[in-house]
Amino acid sequence: MRKYSVIIPVYNRPEEVDELLESLRKQKELPYEVIVVDDGSAQRCGHIAEKHTGKLHVKYFYKENSGQGFSRNYGFEKASGDFFIIFDSDCIIPENYFVKVEEGLNKMNLDAFGGPDKAKDDFTPIQKAISYAMTSMFTTGGIRGKKKHAGTYHPRSFNMGISREVYQNTGGYAITRMGEDIEYSIRIINAGYSVGLIEEAFVYHKRRTSFVDFFKQLRFFGRARINVSRFYPDEIKLIHGLPAVFLTGEVFWLMVSPLISLELFYAGFVLNLVFCGVIFFDALIKFTNIQVGFLSVIASYIQLLAYGTGLITEGTKKILKG
Repeated sequence: MRKYSVIIPVYNRPEEVDELLESLRKQKELPYEVIVVDDGSAQRCGHIAEKHTGKLHVKYFYKENSGQGFSRNYGFEKASGDFFIIFDSDCIIPENYFVKVEEGLNKMNLDAFGGPDKAKDDFTPIQKAISYAMTSMFTTGGIRGKKKHAGTYHPRSFNMGISREVYQNTGGYAITRMGEDIEYSIRIINAGYSVGLIEEAFVYHKRRTSFVDFFKQLRFFGRARINVSRFYPDEIKLIHGLPAVFLTGEVFWLMVSPLISLELFYAGFVLNLVFCGVIFFDALIKFTNIQVGFLSVIASYIQLLAYGTGLITEGTKKILKG
């Protein structure tokens, strides 16, 4: 079993860190150490880390705020294991996670990996709907955390692992926000390391608890994709622009099509109705809950429209700046 050092950057989320550490205590194979990096929080979680030191080897560090990317680098520097696992603080880890990681690394001989995220049974209906939108094949979430995905697989930092060698030779995160995990994944791949998806090494990702926060998060993700293109222009693929196309289409349908013809407006209405129906029944089958089905429709529209908004606004800034 490798010596896994878990790195958890956190900002004002002591309750979520408590849940995450509790889930790590229940692992069938415990990690070698857990490093909690408090990134300048007003709500510190040192007492939470101390609470779990009985069964886990927890190291707690408080530092000035620098963003999640550089906070992970700080954790890497403090780690003494031979493989680093990165979690977002709002994740809950299934008890066989490290068993699956060990099996996957041995089977595929990986230097770095990523894993998918899922909704836990006790998540709220909104959290389940958001999870659906972020993983569904009918949204951009369908290209993440799947064996079949668009282009080269890029691990994301909510559930990601790298060897000590990878960190030492790449220097960690080069930017701290706005697509920092995508940029780092690309750089790891370009350095010639073996990178892949361990589909069985999933985490339960709580994400946002309201649609307003979800919209803000996805708009930021859209902006982050453009930010990454400043470093790697070739990494912008056609599929990444689909939310912008979706947003443009919705604006055209609501504001322009009625001025052209009612038939065109009704055709757009039917297409949207069909899309809503597909999402509703797909979510209903997955969660067997009518409320989650309806909320998944809302979450999916928010995901596409917010991501598209971020792409267009940040892309416009990039063009104007030359």
